[in-house]
Amino acid sequence: MKLPVMLYVQHLLGVGHLHRTVRIAHALRELDLEVTLVSGGLPVPGLNTDGLTFVQLPSVRAADESFSALLKENGSPVDEPWRAMRREALLAAFQRIRPRVLVTEMFPFGRRQMRFELLPLLEAVRAAQPRPWLVSSVRDILVQARDPERYREMAELAEDHFDRVLVHGDPGLIPFARTFPLAERIAGKLYHTGYVVGEAPPPPGARGGEKEVLVSTGSREGGRHLLEAALAARPLTALSGRPWRILASLQLPMEQLRRYEQQAPAGVTVERFRPDFTALLRHAELCISQGGYNTTMEVLRAGVRPVLAPYTGGRDSEQALRAQLLSERGAVVMLPWEELGPARLAEAVDEAFARPPAGRLRVDMNGAAASAALIREMARFPSPPGSAN
Repeated sequence: MKLPVMLYVQHLLGVGHLHRTVRIAHALRELDLEVTLVSGGLPVPGLNTDGLTFVQLPSVRAADESFSALLKENGSPVDEPWRAMRREALLAAFQRIRPRVLVTEMFPFGRRQMRFELLPLLEAVRAAQPRPWLVSSVRDILVQARDPERYREMAELAEDHFDRVLVHGDPGLIPFARTFPLAERIAGKLYHTGYVVGEAPPPPGARGGEKEVLVSTGSREGGRHLLEAALAARPLTALSGRPWRILASLQLPMEQLRRYEQQAPAGVTVERFRPDFTALLRHAELCISQGGYNTTMEVLRAGVRPVLAPYTGGRDSEQALRAQLLSERGAVVMLPWEELGPARLAEAVDEAFARPPAGRLRVDMNGAAASAALIREMARFPSPPGSAN
């Protein structure tokens, strides 16, 4: 009988959190574990859940980039009856699965909006017999907290409830303590796994023609600004004769996507973001993006020249810090968001094109396999050492 593992993930705006968790889930499945992925965000077209048990909770998203309000799938605000329904659905899934290991993505270092269901889930874990391992799965960089008291809250939850904290990053590049000032308090539970990066599958066949410029506009509001800047910057660059492929956000309204498609000149393709992004990188000369976790590491692994214009709207500080640290190491060309426009973007593209391809940076990108190995080792035991039951 395969050992059961449950992964909880809640994406609120972008889909990077979900894709990272799916990669870990597939790595667990390859180790012959019974993997259930419980998702609370909006459904994502093309998501590969083959071989996984997938549970879709009543979906919710953030109203805007302040993350202060949550909306149901129909766009109405969440209310107490809805929260009770979600909580019961999540707890029922936990009781049904009875996992050896429960993994919560970002919590307690993020997803504070979901405490109405996650705090009861922590209590259900504590009361379970045998008690499963409880693991936090968190990316390399946290968004800076407005109130320093939030860091104490995170540390206390990690100390009181969690057995392991898996940080999906490389401490040689960005140690968790860089953005979590109380990392020393949980040092005994903290494991840097390396970055969780998707492998590029072999192309389906030989592709002729010139390599293209790939533009990934991301899932945030600023994606439209990057899309428009890229359209206007192309004729100003040394790569104006190359094909450009601009990938728009899944959240971009269809009528706006159609307008951009019609505006695109010959040699430019505008389309929705594609699940085969890593395969597209195989035929890319250069990639322009906002600098999110997944895209940045996939570009670096592929050895494609990167231009990062990290988005700094709302409360986001994560992309800018990652881009800054990579720029200091000469791995990327960084364009500050406030300077993003056709002329400056064209300059950044030409600067990146004049450099050797990326890939010289030594960064651990084995995070999916390393995370799965750590979780499998925990699953071998009915309950954590020292637990009451």
